[in-house]
Amino acid sequence: MSDAPIGVFDSGIGGTTVLKSVQELLPNENYVFFGDSANCPFGTKSPSELRQIVKAATERLLERKVKLIIVACNTATTQTIEYLRETFPEVPFVGTEPAVKLACDGGWTQILLLSTEGTAHAPRTEELIHENVRPGQTIVNLPCLGLAEAIETRDLTKIRENLKENFKNVQNPEEVEVVILGCTHYPLAKAEIQKFFPKAKLVDGGEGVARQVKRLLEERGLLNPAKKRGEVEYFFSKREE
Repeated sequence: MSDAPIGVFDSGIGGTTVLKSVQELLPNENYVFFGDSANCPFGTKSPSELRQIVKAATERLLERKVKLIIVACNTATTQTIEYLRETFPEVPFVGTEPAVKLACDGGWTQILLLSTEGTAHAPRTEELIHENVRPGQTIVNLPCLGLAEAIETRDLTKIRENLKENFKNVQNPEEVEVVILGCTHYPLAKAEIQKFFPKAKLVDGGEGVARQVKRLLEERGLLNPAKKRGEVEYFFSKREE
């Protein structure tokens, strides 16, 4: 048993969507959330830049004595999770991947995967598609340029303009059955995305992350024994003007 906090990091506010899912399943845990807004978006960073960024984020969370770290970013997970596990072998990490398996298991045939450039082109994302797609299913892998950054600004006009630009070449949007939100920022714009795909179900990986966190804590005997709701500490890096 441990009342030490769970660490969570992302390139900004997007990871709060994952944090919310984990809190719903594990409300008694304490959390430390680090939003690395100074380096938002992660999706356009080179592999070497991204490794430096996630290493620094991990070190900042370890300073707060966290017992587990959630990489609440699809790009950071698909590109650096193995690097983190090799660099910090004593730390249990839980990553966030596009919910391709969930979409394919649901039996939908017309599937649209939305993500950052870094996630869309990551070998791990291609593996997820190859491993899970079934005969008769079509997955369109669409990188959404600048969308995470637009959502980070919280400017609804910018978000709407960005969505319009990114979706302008999507054929037959009314036939899309499921949209995978492959960036943790995207659920924050769920209502706006839904307008472009009115018949589609929107899915993300938050619930899967929560289940994996609970499983690891149970295996390691690290669940918080407290009966009261846990606390959350938030801190963010700031972009230099």
